[in-house]
Amino acid sequence: MLGNFSYSNPTKLYFGEESLSFLNEELPKYGDKVLLVYGGGSIKQTGLYDEIMQILAKNGKQVFEDAGVMPNPTVEKLTEGCQIAKDNDVDFILAVGGGSVCDYAKAVSASAFSEEDTWEKYFIRKEAVDNPIIPLGCVLTMVGTGSEMNGGSVITNTTTTQKIGRVFGEDVFPKFSILNPVLTYTVPKQQMVAGFFDIMSHILEQYFSNEDDNTSDYIMEGLLKSLIHSSKIALENPTDYEARSNIMWTATWALNTLVAKGKSTDWMVHMIGQSIGAYTDATHGMTLSAISLPYYRLILPAGLAKFKRYAINVWGVNPEGKTDEQVALEGLSEMEHYMKTLGLVLNIKDLGTTPDMLEGIVAGSFITKGGYKVLTKEEIMSILIESMNQ
Repeated sequence: MLGNFSYSNPTKLYFGEESLSFLNEELPKYGDKVLLVYGGGSIKQTGLYDEIMQILAKNGKQVFEDAGVMPNPTVEKLTEGCQIAKDNDVDFILAVGGGSVCDYAKAVSASAFSEEDTWEKYFIRKEAVDNPIIPLGCVLTMVGTGSEMNGGSVITNTTTTQKIGRVFGEDVFPKFSILNPVLTYTVPKQQMVAGFFDIMSHILEQYFSNEDDNTSDYIMEGLLKSLIHSSKIALENPTDYEARSNIMWTATWALNTLVAKGKSTDWMVHMIGQSIGAYTDATHGMTLSAISLPYYRLILPAGLAKFKRYAINVWGVNPEGKTDEQVALEGLSEMEHYMKTLGLVLNIKDLGTTPDMLEGIVAGSFITKGGYKVLTKEEIMSILIESMNQ
């Protein structure tokens, strides 16, 4: 392990089939006015909404609702949520949903009492939060983002065609999160597998950095193997509790900041994927899958030793009689076969991307410097074109 770092995570997790009952332990710690944040209404169809409302009533909470959070939350929606929270002087936010709902709730938590333009201050200039923060908790209904145990928040500005992520400090992390794998059973297949790849991408974008012998890499290889194994089972049987619970736990550890320690980390796939999402409003995990293979083929020569290790340790490629490059490329071929098995999108055209969008997507892709290769704008364009021709 190289470098110096500190590690802590303030989020308390409650995991398992009976985990929702722990709301009764957590809610009394906060004030009476609760902002209930959720998405398009699926929690009402499943009965989860009624169950949570009963728990809130039992704990004497006055509930204000902020419904309709979309898969790619917008600045306009954030403004609306902040206004509801501020007008009612809420004491606590309870987010019920997937990563988009949790991400959005964190943005409201950090922004509701800001006197300045939230988008400019916290997402463009990325300034420290200097206004009161509303504590929040999450009840997770979909896995993928790891938002339940980190400070990440991604918001889309449809006016400027930008989709920007902000990692807030520990004071914005959820105070607690409820993780019941059964609540993920009703997620549609396409959303489920997109979540699976979001998990994989989170791990890979931390794994493919640095050249030292790093404990974090060994952890990530184990997480990847667990994900690959369990996702294949879940694809055939979405209600396999063991598989779904392992995936849920892997998703949390993939992005709760632990495996990033001692790593420079890459995140270029996310930067390009988010820019695609700003133009197409496509499912986040699918924007990542559509450009991952072209990206990794491009940077493979610069990180050849790690790609060879990935092929052998994660995909079981036999290196005997092969060059390092052959082994590494075989690993990416195994990854491609796995992605096709899941039914992931591999061509950005299938996300609604058109040739006239490409220059804007390139311009909106923030270039990171933590991976094996710092891309040029021309190389980002080549990745997009390769994806369109897959």
